[in-house]
Amino acid sequence: MDSCLMVWHMKPQSRAYRFTGHKDSVTCVNFSPSGHLLASGSRDKTVRIWIPNVKGESTVFRAHTATVRSVHFCSDGQSFVTASDDKTVKVWSTHRQKFLFSLSQHINWVRCARFSPDGRLIVSASDDKTVKLWDKSSRECVHSYCEHGGFVTYVDFHPSGTCIAAAGMDNTVKVWDVRTHRLLQHYQLHSAAVNALSFHPSGNYLVTASSDSTLKILDLMEGRLLYTLHGHQGPATTVAFSRTGEYFASGGSDEQVMVWKSNFDIVDYGEVMKVQRPPATLASSSGTLPEVDFPVPPGRGRSQESMQSQPQEPVSMPQTLTSTLEHIVGQLDVLTQTVSILEQRLTLTEDKLKQCLENQQLIMQRTTP
Repeated sequence: MDSCLMVWHMKPQSRAYRFTGHKDSVTCVNFSPSGHLLASGSRDKTVRIWIPNVKGESTVFRAHTATVRSVHFCSDGQSFVTASDDKTVKVWSTHRQKFLFSLSQHINWVRCARFSPDGRLIVSASDDKTVKLWDKSSRECVHSYCEHGGFVTYVDFHPSGTCIAAAGMDNTVKVWDVRTHRLLQHYQLHSAAVNALSFHPSGNYLVTASSDSTLKILDLMEGRLLYTLHGHQGPATTVAFSRTGEYFASGGSDEQVMVWKSNFDIVDYGEVMKVQRPPATLASSSGTLPEVDFPVPPGRGRSQESMQSQPQEPVSMPQTLTSTLEHIVGQLDVLTQTVSILEQRLTLTEDKLKQCLENQQLIMQRTTP
């Protein structure tokens, strides 16, 4: 373990910055909203704030008494929140470089903590199987979500700030409304622990990373699985959309970082982000849903190996339209099959009801003197 931090440019042949200073493995990183600062957490129990364009300069926060698992800046960049194996969540002032307060109702390691988009709330996920919602001003726990059946590995806010999504060792992803605390959606699509998730900037999609080596993209508006992505040769440990939503990146225990192009929704993301909608109400999805590969336009089929190493190429509108129509036809087939099954069940129910009425009439005739 080299305990170093590296910052990369997406452009080919661009330089990468390498920062050293942590005394043990780096566990988490997060850029400030402006991009001028970078925070990193480590097993050495510290958080460091770096200036990405100035090599080697950092401010050290002796943050916790155990491994720092998570660090996240508030939307105004004035503060950041950390989560640790010492069972606490702590909030810090970025520019005054001081500790502000601690949130300490978890009874096991805290894996993740995030600010809401408006900075008023904090959400945390823990090995005590709970997700806790905190009010930053009062420093009180507003609500505890206890529906997970195992350690909760990751949690984040929907871009609208009205919902949260959490991933767990129980192989599930759950979405709650933070205003009513009602469970909106429940997904059990992975065959192993879900390690991370990320909302698309539009708020319409969610991508998950799992120890079953797959990534899955969920349509939150319809409450269904869109795609299952196979690329990592081992557990997929982290995933995140880019700020524009055009790309998403994933990392895994196979020591690979993969960058994918999210061409499943070719729209003007800037316009969509102006009207961010929360997910649809309660939808429960299980592993019985069909799994489909990330769509490759006709005539551009590539091997699994090339899919693993490169993002998908931009596609022309006619090809995209063809792919979309094929997807719609496939969904219509599924819908037709579903309607057929419902009709069969309705017919069976009608037959049973008719039989019950006939039996009731026989009983009445027998009991009548």
